[in-house]
Amino acid sequence: MKILLADTLFSDGVILRDHGIVFDKTIIDVSSNDNLRSRYGEQCIELGEGSVLVPGLINSHVHLEFSANRSTLTYGEFMPWLSSVIAARDELVNDCDDGCTTRAIEMMLSNGITAFGAVSSYGFDLEPCFKAPQKVVFFNELIGSDPMMADALYGNFQERLFASQELTRDGFYPSVAIHSPYSVHRVLIQKGLKYAQDKELRVTTHFMESPAEREWLDSNSGAFAPFFQNFLKQTQAANTAEEFLSYFRDVPTLFTHAVHASDEELAAISEGNHTIIHCPISNRLLGNGVLDLQPLEEKHIRFVCGTDGLSSNYTLDLFEEMKIALFIHPNDDLLSLAQKLWKGVTSEAAEALRLNCGKIMPDYDADFLVMRVNYPINEQLPIHLINQPRVIESIYIQGEKVQ
Repeated sequence: MKILLADTLFSDGVILRDHGIVFDKTIIDVSSNDNLRSRYGEQCIELGEGSVLVPGLINSHVHLEFSANRSTLTYGEFMPWLSSVIAARDELVNDCDDGCTTRAIEMMLSNGITAFGAVSSYGFDLEPCFKAPQKVVFFNELIGSDPMMADALYGNFQERLFASQELTRDGFYPSVAIHSPYSVHRVLIQKGLKYAQDKELRVTTHFMESPAEREWLDSNSGAFAPFFQNFLKQTQAANTAEEFLSYFRDVPTLFTHAVHASDEELAAISEGNHTIIHCPISNRLLGNGVLDLQPLEEKHIRFVCGTDGLSSNYTLDLFEEMKIALFIHPNDDLLSLAQKLWKGVTSEAAEALRLNCGKIMPDYDADFLVMRVNYPINEQLPIHLINQPRVIESIYIQGEKVQ
């Protein structure tokens, strides 16, 4: 059992001055420093002025298999980016061995990310994710729109999923990703979701990321039309948006992006108790626009934050992601938005990923950061922690100091 006394504790939107925690693997108690000193005396570790305890950050959406990218891929618009991914796919995947993936995982840890959802297309990142110090929701991705290849594609998906299920450790959760409505045939979607539902696995998917996707699903036209004609000899989308959403009706799911979702689609996401993952840097680099947060609030849709991968980001840093979000949503109240973003990388993200962390409260896993700031702490701390310099002095996962 350890006792840390901090200048400030910030968790789930609440700022507590002169508070500390008692913990082992989980949080045992949260109380004032005076109370903890009187109860535990010399066992207390004084963190001192400017120390801030916050929950460990949770990156809900990251692709690690393309972590070798720096300047290979084309940014600015979605279709040129996608074409560059296809052209450079083999090179990038082959260049990202276990060491490359591990460095990306270490980058996340150094930026205070103590849990992440990894979307795995090939399974090449399985071993580094299993060995990671963080909690990992390992989303095995199902993809393929050709009905003639459905059995082979599902067999490959099963092979990767079963391989992840054979690995067991505390904090590692094999899960299912359905790539997107334009890239997965309905037969595969239904089989994958039935397995996930039967085994109570977590589920994620991409949805309405780009204008091209919107036009293709609505009218089988636009920038995706020649792409599918040339690569897959397809002239019709694998699903309509409405059909796609209907498959997830009874499976709470994390929908990534949703920048171009309609009001009707957002209503369906709300009715299904789903979550939207907001990736503002990726959306900007790929020219996909900005997620409108107001309809989400009106429809009571939870949103969380993710970095996406280094294929569409320059770093894996949720502090940077939150900072960009503060500036690309100019009509949202600044402090209120900062609070929502913090919940979107802690408590709300944990709930969406079904993890017992994200809050510094009794009975939650002791996943937290000890940070140091050099400015006066006030009620606008959520803004300052995003925008002002801060030092992450220590990182704890399930009570163990990992950095």
